[in-house]
Amino acid sequence: MSRVRRPETRAADTLRPIALELGVQRQAAGSVLISAGGTRVICAATIEEKVPPFLKDKGQGWVTAEYAMLPGSGDRRVARGPNARATEIQRLIARSLRAAVDLTAMPGLSITVDCDVLDADGGTRTASITGGWVALVLAVRSLQQRGLCTREPIVGQVAAVSVGVVDGLPLLDLDYLEDSAADVDMNVVALDGGRLVEVQGTAEKGTFDRPTLDRLLDLGTAGIAALHRLQRDALGQ
Repeated sequence: MSRVRRPETRAADTLRPIALELGVQRQAAGSVLISAGGTRVICAATIEEKVPPFLKDKGQGWVTAEYAMLPGSGDRRVARGPNARATEIQRLIARSLRAAVDLTAMPGLSITVDCDVLDADGGTRTASITGGWVALVLAVRSLQQRGLCTREPIVGQVAAVSVGVVDGLPLLDLDYLEDSAADVDMNVVALDGGRLVEVQGTAEKGTFDRPTLDRLLDLGTAGIAALHRLQRDALGQ
């Protein structure tokens, strides 16, 4: 008997309800509240007219990210301050966002995308990437309005989604209960056109075969294509 039952209204290859609310922080150059089922993350992009020391005089800009689960976002209080898990996740978010940017088109400029989890119900890192890209685009539009970009820095869309195997069934966009019971847990990050940025997959119990991997990647890339459409709609593209 299945340990975890997905609601009958959501098929194995269907995303949770996704919403993107723009402009949730007045002072940020770009901000969005992304909701994916019970998960909610605020992604806010800030511009600085400087780059890290290792990029000085290199003729390019920088995009990075920070990630935190706020106290009260989970069933136990999350302490404030850096931790190893958050550091690993924010590096993933930053790598993913940079894959969609031509850094040479924004010389001397840095954009930091802060991703703060309000409510965690699985997929917080993937929601941060999907929402973070929207916040990044809004910040770049601000740069362009100020005449600070030499050309278009955004060279692609990036979004991410979780996939996994629960009770032998490949599923798209796992919530917390599904993720905690998964035999295989995977995060897929991809650009428009299906180009993969990163795949993080683990057999939580035992092993899995190549056909299962292929099925999970198919689920992930199809889900990401749907997320790309939602991103474009939110931005009015």
